[in-house]
Amino acid sequence: MRAELDEDFDGPGLDRSVWLPHYLPAWSSRDATAAAHDVAGSRLRLFIPPDQGLWCAGDHRPDMRVSAIQSASFSGPVGSTVGQQPYRERLTVREEQPPFWGCTPRYGRIEMRARADLRPGSMAAFWLVGLEDRPERSAEICVMEVFGDALEPGRWAAVGMGLHAFRDPHVVEDFTAVRLPIDVAEPHDYAVDWREDRADLLVDGVLVRSVAGPPTYPVQLMLGVFDFPGTSEDAQFVPALEVEHVRVRPTG
Repeated sequence: MRAELDEDFDGPGLDRSVWLPHYLPAWSSRDATAAAHDVAGSRLRLFIPPDQGLWCAGDHRPDMRVSAIQSASFSGPVGSTVGQQPYRERLTVREEQPPFWGCTPRYGRIEMRARADLRPGSMAAFWLVGLEDRPERSAEICVMEVFGDALEPGRWAAVGMGLHAFRDPHVVEDFTAVRLPIDVAEPHDYAVDWREDRADLLVDGVLVRSVAGPPTYPVQLMLGVFDFPGTSEDAQFVPALEVEHVRVRPTG
């Protein structure tokens, strides 16, 4: 399992030894969860074209479209409930996923430099979540989450960050959105300094929040852009997350 990463997206495509360009495919399929993306000019661009289909159509509420990549994946067999980040109780695997451990750090400085094109009804996020090789190893460190209806272009954005406990009884829910004087359409550094006892969340190198009691097991990296159809007046708008680099550096 790789625990360090210096990803500058300099190749002709995604490094498939690190990244899986699908969003939680066990609950759907790889074909139905493929991320719309391109890699060019040392940038990864994740985007949602107007004709992209719904994720887990007919089951996930609210309706949602997503283009995301993740640095690990696995599931149990078809029909089992063993999988990562289930969105409801008794959710079952539709397509078994082989174990894939591209980058699974435990502690360290983890950073994404990115910009986002967002409008009301869209969202971009970067988060770290337990591998769920055991159900309780499921907590999340959210490094950034920005909704298009929680920003004023060019002036400020409410950046969500903190902890989600999910099925981990040892982690306390501690998540909030902090209003920051940044324009998310411009590149910014979103980072976490993650230690056993706390996680320090930073934007452009400035400490914004510290949260106690983060997960203490390996996590996978997840980053993506989301769209919620029917919540925006501009049906032709293309939400996008453009990433310049992702860094994972161990503490010490």
